[in-house]
Amino acid sequence: MPLFIAFIARRALTLSVSLCLLTPAWALDPPSGTPILTISGKVGEKNQAGAAVFDLAMLEALPQKSFTTNTPWDKQPTKFTGPLLRDVLAAAKATGTTLTALALNDYKTSIPVDDARQFEVIIAHRINDQPISVRTKGPLFIIYPFDSAPELKASKYYGRSAWQLKSLSID
Repeated sequence: MPLFIAFIARRALTLSVSLCLLTPAWALDPPSGTPILTISGKVGEKNQAGAAVFDLAMLEALPQKSFTTNTPWDKQPTKFTGPLLRDVLAAAKATGTTLTALALNDYKTSIPVDDARQFEVIIAHRINDQPISVRTKGPLFIIYPFDSAPELKASKYYGRSAWQLKSLSID
């Protein structure tokens, strides 16, 4: 019996170490450049007036993901680059079940936090390797990898892809 308990304890320790390695841990410094994304609501890591605020350099410092996908807004497949939404939420130590994304033009959409876990959703800051200007849907664009799963090719997910993103509120 003691051998079995030692085995279970060793497995539990291995599992807990593995989980710690899978969970990114970033310290959230104040932005040094112009803030472009504010995350408010249920955030545990605040760097400015009750919110987690990011400038472009902070978003670029997170691990970057790129994918090319067809969208309803472009005639050709388009390449998007930026951090995974789940990594941005982890940097802010966000908890909750629903994100409310707000764009510069006051477009608002609700996104289940589970989407960030289930899909490789990114907050793109580059389209076709170029920075996204406000004129071309920037500076930030929540984008789903539509071509990666048939269920993503639906108006429900297209509506959650907010361009000209300025803030996220987490409930």
